[in-house]
Amino acid sequence: QVQLVESGGGLVQPGGSLRLSCAASGIIFSRFSMGWFRQAPGKERELVAIITSGDSTNYADSVKGRFTISRDNAKNTVYLQMNSLKPEDTAVYYCNAKHPWIARYDYWGQGTQVTVSS
Repeated sequence: QVQLVESGGGLVQPGGSLRLSCAASGIIFSRFSMGWFRQAPGKERELVAIITSGDSTNYADSVKGRFTISRDNAKNTVYLQMNSLKPEDTAVYYCNAKHPWIARYDYWGQGTQVTVSS
């Protein structure tokens, strides 16, 4: 059974930082691309950042230079370091695991709330 468990969300003031973690089980973690997505109220889910099995990364323009995605294959965990947070970063953040070649191996976590407010 595949599980992706996010943690690290919360309430932070504008300009602050948070680090999200996503612990995976039930998959061969090192073979999967891992991503962070977010969904704000009334908006569609959008890609925030992705890291491939080869450690290539890609970011949404809105978070470039502020967010950093990383992975620790020994711990089956992917991280999202979020700095210089803005109110518009407020959303539920979801972890995604996607196999590069087998489309049905596409898994989601339950989400963690990030609220940026003074």
